[in-house]
Amino acid sequence: MSEARATGRLHAASNRLDALVRANRFTIAVVFPLTGAVLLVASAEGLLPEPLAFNSLLVLLGILVMRSPLVAGVLPLFDRRATAGVAGLAGYAYAIEFVGVHTGVPYGEFRYGVDLGPTLGGIPLALPVFFIPLVMNAYLLCLLLLGRRAGNPLVRLPVVAAAVITMDLALDPGAVALGFWVYADGGAFYGVPSSNYLGWVLSATVAVLALDWAFDRDRLLARVESCEFMLDDLVSFVILWGGVNAWFGNWIPVFVVALFGAGLFWTNRFDVPTWRLRRWPSLRN
Repeated sequence: MSEARATGRLHAASNRLDALVRANRFTIAVVFPLTGAVLLVASAEGLLPEPLAFNSLLVLLGILVMRSPLVAGVLPLFDRRATAGVAGLAGYAYAIEFVGVHTGVPYGEFRYGVDLGPTLGGIPLALPVFFIPLVMNAYLLCLLLLGRRAGNPLVRLPVVAAAVITMDLALDPGAVALGFWVYADGGAFYGVPSSNYLGWVLSATVAVLALDWAFDRDRLLARVESCEFMLDDLVSFVILWGGVNAWFGNWIPVFVVALFGAGLFWTNRFDVPTWRLRRWPSLRN
């Protein structure tokens, strides 16, 4: 009986979150990342006063808001297996980051340059909120793009892992340009060393395998096909990191971001003009 009540509460909470996200798609997926890009660049350029520049509360709030469509989309699919898989992946993300910060393995020697909120052992507690959605977005987009081929794990798993690593080709140069983290010896790719991407081969593989085990692929595919906003977090990624990298002249990362934008257009998930028309019907005239 208690399990039935818990399921009912989860279903009710999921419906409320769905409605909230659906009613605010444009604000969440477009306004927040645009504002975030402006504030982050202004912080890096020294244009904001100290209380606002790289304010960790604002950064975390913005990230949580932009993650909300993905959370709403995945929430109905959580069961014990999914909870165990995500919890295990969160533990892995923290552990590998701890090893990386203190030993330089596997990403290369680096340090955080910006306060990203409360830490444990020098690692931001919010790290899983940064890492896991990145992998899930890549997983969902690849399911849609691969179609029937996604049923073959020999195709699905390496393609998703490659997509995760490719996303980091946009994220890390932008983060380094902002000063989020600093590699001790720099790197040839916009200040990022090749060791970082070798480390991401490991982390992407572990993360993709974990999520592939945690979630029922058929249910996940059915949900992403029926939930129009489930990939809005990836829309935010394209806008935020496309804007940041363009400002700093990181043109290869901008091109990488554009590829993900093309994938969203191809799957009919980058329908920004439609959102505006739904929110402001007068624009149709």
